[in-house]
Amino acid sequence: MNLTIENRSEKKTWQAKALHAWLQLVRFGWEQALSCLFPVVIFASLALTQIIPLPLLPRYDWLLIICLLMQWWMVRSGLETRDELKVITVFHLIGLALELFKVHMGSWSYPGEGYSKLFGVPLYSGFMYASVASYLCQAWRRLKVELIRWPSFWLVVCLAAAIYLNFFTHHYWIDVRWWLSGLVIIVFWRTWVIYEVNGTRYRMPLALSFVLIGFFIWVAENIATFFGAWQYPNQTEAWNLVHLSKVSSWLLLVIVSFLIVASLKLVKEKQTLEDV
Repeated sequence: MNLTIENRSEKKTWQAKALHAWLQLVRFGWEQALSCLFPVVIFASLALTQIIPLPLLPRYDWLLIICLLMQWWMVRSGLETRDELKVITVFHLIGLALELFKVHMGSWSYPGEGYSKLFGVPLYSGFMYASVASYLCQAWRRLKVELIRWPSFWLVVCLAAAIYLNFFTHHYWIDVRWWLSGLVIIVFWRTWVIYEVNGTRYRMPLALSFVLIGFFIWVAENIATFFGAWQYPNQTEAWNLVHLSKVSSWLLLVIVSFLIVASLKLVKEKQTLEDV
């Protein structure tokens, strides 16, 4: 009799834990979905303008207008703060500079027409990078992210600069992305991300979070190229999956994005504490 009661009690405990874990996962997914609002709008716009041609203006120009309106609405509605807008603007410029160089070098192309194209690059493309920053800023705030054992500021700045410059220099010199990836693991080996879901704190190794985000951005890149956002050389005749080697590129780009956002957040927190 006692054994039966104990078994039932253990079963109820297991079911309660499983239900709690499921509810936490749903809540985490909801917070992530809210954080991804800007990227989702961009992907939806890519799909919509590919399926339904809009009148009066070329597709790239409509995409730029949609992105500008979305950015205005997010600040106006309070979903993004003015400080976050500054960070996102920096990412727009960083991304646009990279786009101009990569298109010039033939890494990919934008075959469509548009009045808002600059040296073959539509200006809306900068918002694709800005949307990554938007996601990071939103997720940081919603999940109350904290960083444990974060390296020194200047070490982080130098590492981010080296990763970003390698996107340019590897066309003329050796590609050191794998060396940089190894350096990232060494520098952030002891760093953890602490985040909160519905009042419960969790933690994850920072290196693992980089890999996960980089993979999902690669998935998003496949969706974007499928809807004609841009083309790689192997996609000019017909759409193909983006090569898995691009995961390393997106991983490094995510690392640069995270390092910039994290550094600015930490500087902001330090200034706030000093003001108090």
